[in-house]
Amino acid sequence: MRTLITGGAGFIGSHLAEALVSEGREVVVLDDLSTGRLENLEGISPGAVQFVHGSVVDEDVVERLVEDVDEVYHLAAAVGVFTIQQRTLDSLRVNLRGTEVVVDAAARHGVRFLLASTSEVYGKNTAIGLREDDDRVLGSPLKSRWSYAEAKAIDETVTAQYVQHHGLHGVLVRLFNTVGPRQTGRYGMVMPRFVMQALADEPLTVHGTGTQTRCFCHVADVVPALMRLMATEAAVGQVFNIGNPEQVSINGLAERVIGRTGSASDVVHLDYEYVYGPGYEDMERRVPNCDRVRDLIGWTPRHDLDDIIDSVIAYRRSERAGVPSKAGARGEGLAATGL
Repeated sequence: MRTLITGGAGFIGSHLAEALVSEGREVVVLDDLSTGRLENLEGISPGAVQFVHGSVVDEDVVERLVEDVDEVYHLAAAVGVFTIQQRTLDSLRVNLRGTEVVVDAAARHGVRFLLASTSEVYGKNTAIGLREDDDRVLGSPLKSRWSYAEAKAIDETVTAQYVQHHGLHGVLVRLFNTVGPRQTGRYGMVMPRFVMQALADEPLTVHGTGTQTRCFCHVADVVPALMRLMATEAAVGQVFNIGNPEQVSINGLAERVIGRTGSASDVVHLDYEYVYGPGYEDMERRVPNCDRVRDLIGWTPRHDLDDIIDSVIAYRRSERAGVPSKAGARGEGLAATGL
């Protein structure tokens, strides 16, 4: 089995690559390194991953790679609040055109395809236990905050149409705040940002009031779900929530991180406008219902919030201590290809 992961040098993609290699798969990673990092792939067995530096909007590159694999995990996307806010047009181009290019190639070559979508598609729907067929509640399209949700929803529609009308073996998943080792806080992700601030005894910066609640799911729980859904015939054409329903307020998360790091940090609150600029909108709550994926493949998350926080702390501490990855020097173990 030969697998292509778009965005495979990113946080989730690198964990997926590692898991696939451990099962004896040949893995090809396509990544433009705009948010991904080669360091994320260093711990994988030497020669097990072919790395291609390129973009999903490049039709020629995508065509050459897809025609030589059995399955495609499409994880490549412009991600993070800061990226979407500051580079809205570029983000739309990657998230819309990139998906069209990849899904079209997958359909033409008859390979399995999994689209990584997002809980952002639900927008401001605050129902506890969001189901896959629940309504979307979005703000004004003139606010760039919602452009990511709009683009990923269109990606889902495009994929579903290829399943219905072009025979694509396609599965869709909506991820709810996947976190864990290797995730960076530089694009707005709250968990690694809090942990890095706590380890440095700096104030933990909460955006807004901090009463907004979130649910976090460990990447080590998410990756097996992706792999099992890709291999399950009954999953074709369906969309699945992948997340952990355990809720925590952002204020509560900050206090948990301070407690588990033993930090001397305090908590400060910053207005949304100060952080993101005028017109930013947030959602108060987003909690998944994961009955559909549980009923089909028996999946439930195994890691609770403390497990997740501890794993991020351990990773950041090892990084601060300069502990090398298993593969050693930068890029070792990667077969690099330029197409």
